[in-house]
Amino acid sequence: MTIFSSTGLAKTYNDRLLFTSVSFGMEEGERVGIIGKNGAGKTTLMKIIAGLVEPDEGEVIFNNSASLEFLDQLPEFDRNEVVLDAVMKARQEMFDYLNEYRELCSLKGSDQDRIQWLMNKIDTGDGWNLEPEAKKILTMLGIKDLYQDVTTLSGGLRKRVALARALLSKPTLLILDEPTNHLDADSVQWLQDYLMNSSQSIMFVTHDRYFLDSITTRIVEIDKQRIFNYPGNYQTYLEQKEAFTKAEEATVTHKLTRLRTELAWLQKGAKARRSKQKSRIDWIEELRKSAKRTKEKKIKIELGKTFLGSRIIDAHSITKSIGGKLLFNDFTYIAKPKDRIGIIGPNGSGKTTLLNVLCGRDKADDGTVKLGASINFGFFEQEVRDLRPRDSVIGSLRQVADYIDVGVGRDRYLTTKDLLEKFLFPAKQQSALIETLSGGEKRRLALLRVLMANPNVLLLDEPTNDFDIQTLNALENYLDDFYGTLIIVSHDRSFLDRTVEFIFAFDGNGNIKEYPGNYSAYLEKKEIEKREAARLKAEFKPEKKQREKNSVSKKLTYKEKRELEMLEKELPALEERKAGIEKELANCPPEKYQQMEQLSNQLDEISDELDEKTLRWLELDEKAEMLKG
Repeated sequence: MTIFSSTGLAKTYNDRLLFTSVSFGMEEGERVGIIGKNGAGKTTLMKIIAGLVEPDEGEVIFNNSASLEFLDQLPEFDRNEVVLDAVMKARQEMFDYLNEYRELCSLKGSDQDRIQWLMNKIDTGDGWNLEPEAKKILTMLGIKDLYQDVTTLSGGLRKRVALARALLSKPTLLILDEPTNHLDADSVQWLQDYLMNSSQSIMFVTHDRYFLDSITTRIVEIDKQRIFNYPGNYQTYLEQKEAFTKAEEATVTHKLTRLRTELAWLQKGAKARRSKQKSRIDWIEELRKSAKRTKEKKIKIELGKTFLGSRIIDAHSITKSIGGKLLFNDFTYIAKPKDRIGIIGPNGSGKTTLLNVLCGRDKADDGTVKLGASINFGFFEQEVRDLRPRDSVIGSLRQVADYIDVGVGRDRYLTTKDLLEKFLFPAKQQSALIETLSGGEKRRLALLRVLMANPNVLLLDEPTNDFDIQTLNALENYLDDFYGTLIIVSHDRSFLDRTVEFIFAFDGNGNIKEYPGNYSAYLEKKEIEKREAARLKAEFKPEKKQREKNSVSKKLTYKEKRELEMLEKELPALEERKAGIEKELANCPPEKYQQMEQLSNQLDEISDELDEKTLRWLELDEKAEMLKG
């Protein structure tokens, strides 16, 4: 089934052409990843598809039987709405049915026909599972307080609640704008598995290349105001892109050869420029324009070489709690030049707080942190705070410095213009006002403000959020040649694999474990630890087994005999009580859901008691039989 088709889409934003003549569609079951540079129009294109933004030209035609859900980067919720209700409203009609059913069941003399009608609706719509499924998704996405007012949550938590709502809605087409932002690595892995096992069609933008590679069945790239389709996942896209680029280079070479021939013809003199040859001369001009080679800017900067000294960061036995919650305890870290540390862990476990303590912004509750005299910190935070909308791009950067002295060669000074160009801000955009930039471009500029100060200790807190893949590649290349100390908090698995050589892993209980290697090496070691724990558990001899072993050489004690006799009387009574509860539960009217819940709890308790006492009876009876033999 075709979900939608679009033809001739064009959109301009702030006098800047994003794309034109865009035509594409999606089939049921496809998972399409949208990629392109920050500001290329990825989010705008998805909003046009979702019907949230009108195109300047063209149209989108949706299948009447298809439904869609759009996850925005900045989701909004109703005031005084608790988290669980906000998510369950993904299926508003079923949510209303459930609320009405519960209300009617709690009132005496309610309309029984209406109650029965509601039950049928809830049954056919699988409504009884709505709340359990909402709770499960929220838990897997790291949301613990399900009854908190959603409007009081941080932006990151609201994004996760919105993601849970989008997943629960189960539309034909799910459109996700940066779904992995604000998720820890475990939650990203869960989301990846969830979407892989779903039959939904998905269109999404993400900077997480592992996620992109695992999910996609097609890549759509926005480049030079057009779109290009690449069947397959991200790895396949890279292979096809390389082949396409080589073919494009060959085409340009061919055009240049033709151009030289035609230029020689033009230079023969006035006879060649007769009016009847004008069309050929115009064609040569077009050829000249199309033959210009267009190469992507490569970013390679060698910074952070300033002297660090013998002491950088000496943190000894530091402990920190916030609001009564222990974040980390008795943690020691002695920084060295060229350290490349990745910090991972559940959301709220204290990763950002650790950065703040290590750089001296916050004080530890216990322990000491001593900083070297020659440290020049660069701290790239999650929130962009210091950009003024009416400043120009280059003016904002010059507020930090006019140039960086890299200390070598004839290209010793790296100017603001050089840095902007290297980080994909073309000359025309450098004079633009910051308020005209996209969210990703603003974060890129904020990163450049940090780098322009030429730090020798670089702290990056979730640096990959809202960056396009080209910027991530640029940053990774920069970090390859960074000579200072690097500490990164990130959930981006591919970024950590490329940039770090040691992992500090928070477990959420105040402990930080250290693992040499990158993120993939950490996962391998965790898997080994898991297998070893399972092996030890299998080999462990519980007390019950030991009692069985010892019972062979001993007679039943008087106490054991009395216990066996009591169990032989208790077990039939327990069986009878269990059967009675099962019968009562079967005959309980559906509208008495509170009574049903109480009976279910009683049944669980008595079943557990029965199982425990049956096992003990078998143990004693077997021992008695062995002694008889």
